[in-house]
Order: sequence, then C-alpha cells, then structure tokens
Amino acid sequence: MKIFTAILTAAVPILTGFASSLPATASSLCTELDGATVVAEDGTFLGKMESTYSSDSIFNKYGEYGSKYSSSSIWNKYGQYGSKYSADSPFNKYSSTPPTIITKSRKTAKLTINKNLPSTVNPYAARSCFE
Repeated sequence: MKIFTAILTAAVPILTGFASSLPATASSLCTELDGATVVAEDGTFLGKMESTYSSDSIFNKYGEYGSKYSSSSIWNKYGQYGSKYSADSPFNKYSSTPPTIITKSRKTAKLTINKNLPSTVNPYAARSCFE
C-alpha cells in the first residue's frame, strides 16, 4: 500500500493539469465517479469510489476506507480525514485542501462540502451514486 501511495503522491500534481469540470447531471456524474480514486492532500490513499461490496470502496461500511471507525476513512468524524475541523476532510466547509478525486478519464475534482472551491463533488451526492 505504501508503494501505491507513493505513486499516487507523484501522480496527483501531474493529473491535476488535466482538470476539467465533471458532468452536471446526476447520471453522468455517477458514471464519471465509478472507479475514481480518492487521495488526501498529503498523498494518502483514501479509497475508491466503487460498489459498497468492494474492499477498497469508501462506501463499504465494513472496509478500511468506508468504516466510521477507520483512521483512513473520510466517514470517521473523529479522524484526520473525516473531522469537520480537519483541513484534510471533505466535511470541513472552509477547507481549501480537501481530498482529490481522480477519475478513470483523469479528470480531477475536490471531494468536499465547501461550495467556494471550483470543481467539487459533495461526498453525500457521491455516496448516493453507490447506494
């Protein structure tokens, strides 16, 4: 996993150059998000946007990246990546450094409830795609 994190850390700045707006319709957004990778600002792999049955999914309540008890889950409201007070969390409405979503088509967006950042996806809207 550390090797994968190192690769993603190196790739994120490169992929950000391909950034463009994600689709506006819910159906198109869900299609675009399917299989996307979620990476923290510090390069930590936070999971994938996949079926609730996938072990790497941020929507698998029993997996490392979807459990509300895991330190590497955005759903842990007491953890670095899920607390509404953490700059690394998608749930901090003032954060300028929430996790990045990297889609299979290399589009990037921020996973956040912060409405003031460009190219964002609300984590609750994303979750609704996979329920």
